[in-house]
Amino acid sequence: MLKSGKSRLAEEFILTRYNGAKPYYLATTELLDVEMQQRITDHQARRQDAFDTIDAPVNLFSTISVLTRPVLIECVTMWLNNLMYYGQSDEAILDELTRVAELSHDLVFVLNEVGCGVIPDNALARRFVDLSGKAAQLLAGYCDKVFLCSAGLALPLK
Repeated sequence: MLKSGKSRLAEEFILTRYNGAKPYYLATTELLDVEMQQRITDHQARRQDAFDTIDAPVNLFSTISVLTRPVLIECVTMWLNNLMYYGQSDEAILDELTRVAELSHDLVFVLNEVGCGVIPDNALARRFVDLSGKAAQLLAGYCDKVFLCSAGLALPLK
């Protein structure tokens, strides 16, 4: 069963919008446990061979900058998590994301909305929520279209 449907909707969007150009699927999730393996397997099964998949859990800019076809970045939230885990500062993370957003490439970003719940009880989780919100605002400023996805539906915001 799908959850919010963000990934499926993003996949459909990029495949429809750029019909004929096989897009790249830039996977940012690192395999950490059995449950994450199942999520990755489910995503792979759904997209089959519709995309050329590249694993890039850390280096978005250097990976994307050399690509020549549309790119689906799945997902920015996991990428933020990875960089926080590896000790990157919020400023360095947002700087890299800005460099990515400023590329002249056709990009589709998937990002979880994590700021609609309760305020976390610890500093690290609050930092993650705040950084995710800043990343969402940054990307929304650069993107032509922005959708909020819930229950498998996409609500256009921009």
